Amino acid sequence: MAAEPAEPAHGETVGHIVARLRDDILARRIAPGERLVESELTSRFSVSRGSIREALRLLAAEGFLEHLPNRGAIVRRLTVQEIGELFQIRAELEALAARLAAEAAADPQQRAGFEAAIAPIFDERPREPCAYLAENAAFHAAVMTLAGNRQLRDLALRLHLPLIMAQAAEALTPQALAASVREHRVIAAAILDSDPIAADAAVRAHLARAAAIALASTRAGSGK
Repeated sequence: MAAEPAEPAHGETVGHIVARLRDDILARRIAPGERLVESELTSRFSVSRGSIREALRLLAAEGFLEHLPNRGAIVRRLTVQEIGELFQIRAELEALAARLAAEAAADPQQRAGFEAAIAPIFDERPREPCAYLAENAAFHAAVMTLAGNRQLRDLALRLHLPLIMAQAAEALTPQALAASVREHRVIAAAILDSDPIAADAAVRAHLARAAAIALASTRAGSGK
């Protein structure tokens, strides 16, 4: 196992643990359904059980973990129904964000900030799943930022799209990742063209394909 980063400054211990465990879940170093053992985590991070319990509580509040009787904290495994419902909601929120972003892109300063934030989507390098999940989250966050609606952004963050896609990581083939990058570029072009109708349609198409991948992967994993 790779060495842990240096222990953070005093007062940041819980945030450090949360960030490391969140990264491990999204990268599937900790798999859906896997139990997080407090004693192992106290040794890994060289902190007290109190710090570990607070970190696990925060991750549960973010939707990454759930607590089961006699098992403790485990990485949440979303069901087919949960994934379908979350994508239905997410599509409506992201489509609204895209429309608002397309309107905001008329402002030169906001447009420049958005272009800088999404620059990685125009890199022609092949993607691998872990890095792509970070790029994907950053792209959608940039759209939300340009949209300028904080309440909308906060609602979208509660829908656990990174967790869903991490759960479906086996289905994130090079071809699937390349298609997703192309879709991000179509969304970006519509936003930069200040075309809210095209931006709305592009986001819905993108999330429909992502939902199909996630649902198919989850069904295959559950044997349904």
